[in-house]
Amino acid sequence: MLLTLSNFTIYLFLLISLTFEPIKGNEINHLLSFKSLIKDPTHSLFNWNHSITLCDWNGITCTPNKTHVQKINLSSKNLSGKISPSLFHLSNVISIDLSMNQFHGKIPNNIFSTMSLNSLNLSNNNLTSHIPSPMQYGTMLKNLDLSNNLIFGNIPKNLGILSNLRYLDLGGNVLTGKIPSSISNMTYLEYLTLASNQLLGEIPNELGKLKNLKWVYLGYNNFSGTIPNDLGMLKSLYHLDLVYNKLKGKIPFSFGNLTNLEYLFLYQNKLSGKIPSSIYSLKNLVSLDLSDNFFSGEISENISHLKKLQVLHLFTNNLTGKIPKSISLLKNLQVLQLWSNKFHGEIPKILGKSNNLTILDLSTNSLSGEIPDSLCNSGNLFKLILFSNSLSGSIPSSLGSCHSLKRIRLENNSLSGGLPKGFSKLQNVYFLDISRNDLSGNINQGKWDMPMLQMLNLAKNKFVGGLPDLASSNKLENLDLSENRFNGTILPSYGLLDELMLLSLARNRIIGSIPKELASCKKLVTLDLSHNGLSGPIPRGLGQMPVLGQLDLSENQLSGEIPESLGTTNSLIEVNVSHNHLSGVLPSAGAFLAINLSAVTGNDLCGGPHSIIGLPPCQRDKSPTTTVWWGLAISLGVLMLVVVIILCVFITIKRRRQRLLLVQRMEIKDSIWEVQFFDQKASKLVPIQDIINMKNDNTMQFEVEELNVNKHYIISCDNLWDKIAQFGKIKHPNIVRLLGACKYDKGGLLIYDKVQGKSLNEVVNGLSWEHRRRIALGIARALKFLHYHCSPSVLVGEMSPERVFVGEGGKVCLRLSLGGVFCLGPKSFMSSAYVAPEAKETKEITDKNDIYGYGLVLIELLTGKGPTDTELGAHHEIIEWARYCYSDCHFDTWIDSGIQEQWLNKPNEIVETMNLALQCTANDPSARPCSSDVVQSLESILKTRRCVLGLEISK
Repeated sequence: MLLTLSNFTIYLFLLISLTFEPIKGNEINHLLSFKSLIKDPTHSLFNWNHSITLCDWNGITCTPNKTHVQKINLSSKNLSGKISPSLFHLSNVISIDLSMNQFHGKIPNNIFSTMSLNSLNLSNNNLTSHIPSPMQYGTMLKNLDLSNNLIFGNIPKNLGILSNLRYLDLGGNVLTGKIPSSISNMTYLEYLTLASNQLLGEIPNELGKLKNLKWVYLGYNNFSGTIPNDLGMLKSLYHLDLVYNKLKGKIPFSFGNLTNLEYLFLYQNKLSGKIPSSIYSLKNLVSLDLSDNFFSGEISENISHLKKLQVLHLFTNNLTGKIPKSISLLKNLQVLQLWSNKFHGEIPKILGKSNNLTILDLSTNSLSGEIPDSLCNSGNLFKLILFSNSLSGSIPSSLGSCHSLKRIRLENNSLSGGLPKGFSKLQNVYFLDISRNDLSGNINQGKWDMPMLQMLNLAKNKFVGGLPDLASSNKLENLDLSENRFNGTILPSYGLLDELMLLSLARNRIIGSIPKELASCKKLVTLDLSHNGLSGPIPRGLGQMPVLGQLDLSENQLSGEIPESLGTTNSLIEVNVSHNHLSGVLPSAGAFLAINLSAVTGNDLCGGPHSIIGLPPCQRDKSPTTTVWWGLAISLGVLMLVVVIILCVFITIKRRRQRLLLVQRMEIKDSIWEVQFFDQKASKLVPIQDIINMKNDNTMQFEVEELNVNKHYIISCDNLWDKIAQFGKIKHPNIVRLLGACKYDKGGLLIYDKVQGKSLNEVVNGLSWEHRRRIALGIARALKFLHYHCSPSVLVGEMSPERVFVGEGGKVCLRLSLGGVFCLGPKSFMSSAYVAPEAKETKEITDKNDIYGYGLVLIELLTGKGPTDTELGAHHEIIEWARYCYSDCHFDTWIDSGIQEQWLNKPNEIVETMNLALQCTANDPSARPCSSDVVQSLESILKTRRCVLGLEISK
């Protein structure tokens, strides 16, 4: 009997072994088949081989009895290649996680075939295909995450077959079409994300049937129509995000039923009407953002019922009435932004007394009365923005001890009195603008102690006394103290402000000489000391400042001669020295060549051989030495007469030849061709016949762009060729030089200097981050030069990567398009992805259009993706995709794979640059920075590398 039992035991063991071993063998083959299709640069799968027990393979978890693969976790292993269908033949696996890798290609059609599968995560890869249709009911799948790939097509109509799903994330793709009605079958669903796609149509009422929903993210799509009333039936919901769509109509009154709701985000839509009273019953609401819509009416005093509210964003609407006093009772309120509405009346007097304010922005309204003294009671207020209202009274004394403040904007009000004690010693403030008020008093009573200060604007007030001592503010970049009543002298210590780019002391009562120390400000672009009582000579060092572009010394008492060095400063574009006591010869070079008479009048200046019209010629000084030389000249006159005649003839011939070289005419095929060169050297090196034949090859040092009636149209342009000649004067290291222009009766040609290199769109994917950031800065500097240093300003029009050329050694050059330069443009110009939306509507190009295109170029430098990528659909989708990825911190998703490793070393630079790119592509042109601000921001990012990844409450 024992023998029989023993034999039975052995038999049973063998039977079990035979039963499971083939299955394990099949699982090994399936996994090795998966491995064979992928690249593993970090050798994460080094032990995936037959010599190692399957359950010991990296990323593999087996069932408790070690008989089957139960879980696969290969997240963040830097794997690439295609996903093999064999992975979904594992019949006992319950979890597969391949997220945060670089898998590409199609999603296997059999991903829903494994009945045991509970969780599937393929997010944050580069998968490009449609979502496979589930083929059978009864699947155990509860978690499905396919987010942040390049998945396209419609959401499968029968997706509702996955009726056990609790978590569904399809966000960050390029899905199109509508949300299928079958989604109503997912009655267990708690988390739904379809954000940042190209979905359209109305939000289906069927969502209201999913009673277990807690998180709904549908933002950054093209949904239209109204918000379904049935969403108000989701009583478990605590996060609803419908931002950046085209939703219209009112907020459903039924939203008052969402008693568990903590976050309601509806910003950037076309919603209108009043804020429904039911919203004020959502007592668990933590953050409410209804900004950038068309809401009207008043904010109810019932807002005090939102006891847990921390963030309230209602800016950029049509809200009216007064700011409710009860808002001051919200003890948890940290961020209050109501700017750009039509609020009037006073700011609640006890605002901040009981709140925990960190950010307060009430700017661009019609608020009156005084600034409350309690705004900084929390001790945490770091942003105070109240500009462009009708506020009066003095700046509260409490702000002088609000050491948490970093950004203060009170400009364009009617504030009076002096600065509160301690206001000039707020050590964390980096931006302070209190200009255009009625502030007064002496602000030079002791040194200012504001080491973080970068921007200080006190202009258009009534401050008196000496100029403030700002020696400790060595990060200062913009200093505007103009239109006050300052007296005394300019402090030599201003020359220690190494980062200074703008200094304006105009229209004060400043006396004394211009300190030579100012020449030490090597980054100074604009210097305006006009309308004062300055005396003495112009310091010669001003002519040695490398980037000085605008210099205004008019309406002073300066004397002596204008330094010759000012005429040799290449960066100097605008000069005004009128109404002084200057004498001597006006420099005949640089900015003085084309200077207007009004900019030099009111002096005792005379002109040299190239003097401007209206300036008297200089008289020779008849000193004894002059008399001697005159006598010698008479004595040698006979001998020199022949030489002079010969020289005159030679010079005349030479000048005629030069004119012939610079402007030449010839007849070809019954058309008169006129070629004008803007560079004498080019006129000798560029063969005219090759220009007309548009011959561009590697041996030629020029490139030709054709203008003809079939490819271009004239928007509105007078004296076109004269303006193109002005264009030929533009010289900048980051701008391709126009060498000449050729015209005939049917059109013309533009002749450009040949750039050695390739266009940015051809090489961007192979560039390092160091190279990309140099390119970004070079383009920005070119834009700043065109917008600020050319007179009149030159606009790029189509700011696309095709017009950015990258040469050897990292040199970057911008070739201007005809769309922005002097009103010529191709017929397809307005359809370009790089032209701002408002420009397409109005057909008018402004500098903010250039900034929009530049923002798109920045996004391409950071992500490797551009608006013309077919995988991202419509042009504007790249911006919405970038905004979504940036705001949701999917860094590995949006950062180009070519710079991902470098991102680990310099995350802050890349993140801040993306932030700048999103500012540049803002929907509202007025919200975009100007080119000078872009350069300043980039230089600041690349120099200071400030951390921006810390917590800061914001939308």
